Amino acid sequence: MPTRELGMRGEAAAASYLERIGMTVIERNWSCRSGEVDIVALDDDTIVFVEVKTRTSEAKGSPEEAVSHSKQQRYGRIARSYLDKTGLTDASVRFDVVAIRRIAEDKALLRHHRGAFELS
Repeated sequence: MPTRELGMRGEAAAASYLERIGMTVIERNWSCRSGEVDIVALDDDTIVFVEVKTRTSEAKGSPEEAVSHSKQQRYGRIARSYLDKTGLTDASVRFDVVAIRRIAEDKALLRHHRGAFELS
């Protein structure tokens, strides 16, 4: 399966999962000058910026390990842009990672890391 298709399927699975656990997906693939956030969701009164990482194996490390410090910093810039644009600058914010590893054509393991990182 091409990487782009795998990523799109992973993001769709992550969005469905987040909705099943009671979160509201309010944006998908929101972008600004700093980059793109896979999913912006609402968890009660918290705005959650979700990075989705999908892999077919862990030969090059786990999906979570792909969320480097520089990617975390970029997510912070994206979050600030989103909050400024929407006027939600006083909102509570959280950064989650949804890691998906495909194990068969129709099966995957999904790990949801709430508050996976914080910005200093």
